[in-house]
Amino acid sequence: ALDLAALATEHAQFKDWWWKVQIGKCYYRLGLYREAEKQFKSALKQQDMVDTILYLAKVYSRLDQPVTAVNTFKQGLDRFPGEVTLICGIARIYEEMNNISLAAEYYKDVLKQDNTHVEAIACIGSNHFYSDQPEIALRFYRRLLQMGVHNCQLFNNLGLCCFYAQQYDMTLSSFERALFLAENEEETADVWYNLGHVAVGLGDLNLAYQCFRLTLVNNNDYAEAYNNLAVLAMQKGHIEQARSLLQTASSLAPHMYEPHFNTAILSEKVGDLQKSYTAAQKSEEAFPGHVDTQQLIQQLKEHFAML
Repeated sequence: ALDLAALATEHAQFKDWWWKVQIGKCYYRLGLYREAEKQFKSALKQQDMVDTILYLAKVYSRLDQPVTAVNTFKQGLDRFPGEVTLICGIARIYEEMNNISLAAEYYKDVLKQDNTHVEAIACIGSNHFYSDQPEIALRFYRRLLQMGVHNCQLFNNLGLCCFYAQQYDMTLSSFERALFLAENEEETADVWYNLGHVAVGLGDLNLAYQCFRLTLVNNNDYAEAYNNLAVLAMQKGHIEQARSLLQTASSLAPHMYEPHFNTAILSEKVGDLQKSYTAAQKSEEAFPGHVDTQQLIQQLKEHFAML
């Protein structure tokens, strides 16, 4: 394809922007991002096209230059004001950079231009949910239902929103629909994991245990489920089982602070203070702002000082 596009652009005396874009696509697929960037820039000089701007921003994202990608989108918006795909591109990049509030602002701009944009509605709903506003999130997810979106993820999120908004009558039916619509084992695992949280919230620890086990049946690498099963095992006094589950969780997801913190608590309870301190330090590395970890480290330091 690259050879064909190169011959075609040569035949057009390098004046046809379309062939330059095709060469850029080939370079992108081959992983030659800088060459792709040159082709897209050259094509943009000859003809302003939204697609070319999107490809150029994609190249910068691959080069791990999110700020340059955002600037590319913004320059595109100067030439194509109100273009939904460009605003959405900026929102996605801010979301990947974990700047959720700014991403939500851009998604709102998307909705001003196109009020049926599914991705924007879903992301704003998600932002409200994680900002402890499940009732508002519920409105956005119900809007998606009205628009005819019926998939596992939507009913999964509806179930969680209903639970945290204390609309218990809708919670289980939403999760049932989510299980019915799940297309693969990963999606089924997510639903069972959330059902486990609902069971913990209702105080039914046996049901929670079964739900987390079913999560692992569907997805054996679900680190969060191992962590939660370990906490349930600790409550039942099964120390060794809890320890092995926490080890599995921390090896599957070293970036998570919860397994390290729970290991620290468990080790402190059984009197292994050195192991507790090591695990607490790992927890602090993963999440420096976790207050309980800091308090535990302080307690252990005071204990070591007394020795």
